[in-house]
Amino acid sequence: MPPKINNSVTWQQAEMLMQPAFIRVVDNIRKQLDVSSWTGTYHDVLIWPASITDETKAIVTNLLQEMETATPEQADDIRKTLSGLPMPHPGYHLRLQRQEQQVTIDLWDLCYQVCFLNYSPEAPDAEASMIDTSLFDEMGEVDWQHLEVKTKELVEQVFASLPT
Repeated sequence: MPPKINNSVTWQQAEMLMQPAFIRVVDNIRKQLDVSSWTGTYHDVLIWPASITDETKAIVTNLLQEMETATPEQADDIRKTLSGLPMPHPGYHLRLQRQEQQVTIDLWDLCYQVCFLNYSPEAPDAEASMIDTSLFDEMGEVDWQHLEVKTKELVEQVFASLPT
């Protein structure tokens, strides 16, 4: 789940960091996979709020699928119906596999851990997340070197924690 952000400055800083962090996460995963016995595949997923029922998920999913082949008039009706329903946000998972072992890693959670000081995937709503300001240089731009070092360490920890 996305971190809780409660002010516009943190939001702007997160916007500056998330794309570079995602790129660094994916690149560091690729480097780890090059030397690992694990193989990985990426998957787009839909992330739903925990309180959403399976019935509501099915309704929204069906409407989204209907939208793909709907006429313009039907699409307008579907959009009106969807506007009153909860929507999932897109996610991106890495499925690692080695023999019969399989592990799924949420790439956005990894990015949040890179960009925020107190983000925990187990309790993302615990408190408002604070951006890691050390990832910016004195001019307020992304410090690519520090971002690379932090991302590399986090990805290495993920691979080190995989089952043996």
